[in-house]
Amino acid sequence: MVKLIHTLADHGDDVNCCAFSFSLLATCSLDKTIRLYSLRDFTELPHSPLKFHTYAVHCCCFSPSGHILASCSTDGTTVLWNTENGQMLAVMEQPSGSPVRVCQFSPDSTCLASGAADGTVVLWNAQSYKLYRCGSVKDGSLAACAFSPNGSFFVTGSSCGDLTVWDDKMRCLHSEKAHDLGITCCDFSSQPVSDGEQGLQFFRLASCGQDCQVKIWIVSFTHILGFELKYKSTLSGHCAPVLACAFSHDGQMLVSGSVDKSVIVYDTNTENILHTLTQHTRYVTTCAFAPNTLLLATGSMDKTVNIWQFDLETLCQARRTEHQLKQFTEDWSEEDVSTWLCAQDLKDLVGIFKMNNIDGKELLNLTKESLADDLKIDGYSYEKEAMENWISKKKRTSPMTNLVLPSAVLTPNRTLKMAINRWLETHQK
Repeated sequence: MVKLIHTLADHGDDVNCCAFSFSLLATCSLDKTIRLYSLRDFTELPHSPLKFHTYAVHCCCFSPSGHILASCSTDGTTVLWNTENGQMLAVMEQPSGSPVRVCQFSPDSTCLASGAADGTVVLWNAQSYKLYRCGSVKDGSLAACAFSPNGSFFVTGSSCGDLTVWDDKMRCLHSEKAHDLGITCCDFSSQPVSDGEQGLQFFRLASCGQDCQVKIWIVSFTHILGFELKYKSTLSGHCAPVLACAFSHDGQMLVSGSVDKSVIVYDTNTENILHTLTQHTRYVTTCAFAPNTLLLATGSMDKTVNIWQFDLETLCQARRTEHQLKQFTEDWSEEDVSTWLCAQDLKDLVGIFKMNNIDGKELLNLTKESLADDLKIDGYSYEKEAMENWISKKKRTSPMTNLVLPSAVLTPNRTLKMAINRWLETHQK
């Protein structure tokens, strides 16, 4: 379904960011350079690499038309480049002089946002190259930035773990603690999520952080109802800090890259893992989908950028299979669910599920909260020996919540076991 078709190894140090236009791929690095490649054959353009920055280049992004490339650096500048000839168009200095960590164009190309290590965020006029507005977050440095698809607001993520939402006048609309150990990246899906009842459009936002998590949020903003950000779910798979995330151009896939050296591709509808790519030999720092083809670029501290191609026919078949499987599960009776539990070596839970009349439809809707609140399953993970010792001393309360445990059934956490085994495999080589 996905295959590695090319590896770029021209940078002399860690690759920090990669970005696509309709015809080009841009990469930037700790080696102070930006490199441009043609998507036809992945050859480097004659005017590449682009050199100006005096320190590491942290981020690069194309304008929606692809004619302008922005890059930002530890040297405190954000530079605009003409992609056709590599000429510099403007050098914009962060007012505070602080290292610039992230930059992003608005969907209509009128503005460019730049976020710095001191927490300042600047909106630049992308035509006049003049400062338009300036603001700052309460704490931490800025590490992430993403504009909503309609351009009415943008989101920044900080090293303190806060997601902050700004409107196009740089007014702070909302701030929320999203990741305990700091945010590393965020991205909007370009495809809206429709709400049939009110006829409004909502957008998916993905964020990732040092807490090893990828989170999905639902975001809406109208001048009548105001702004709303709702947590939706957390995607599993990584066992180390997640440094990058990005949606595909059609919104059907989400990719993430991690310190565990892996790249995970998710189906955004089912939130299931489609692929786990493990070709990088060091931390995966960046990932990006092309805007018009099924290409994925991943960059790493191993100094390389890998280009991946998806098989559309196989991808569609996988999505059909997922849909069919979900429909099949929805038709399960309570007895079918009990049979499935026994097959998963979870027969101790059969009684609890039967008591609560869990059929296939209910099974698909179970969440961690419903397991804890409705089925009274603790939901936390402990060492088996320690928990058995706890119960043997006639302690019938949860070690985490101190609430009474109605059942002493212990359920194996196979997902955690798999994550630990995978971590051991990658760190014992």
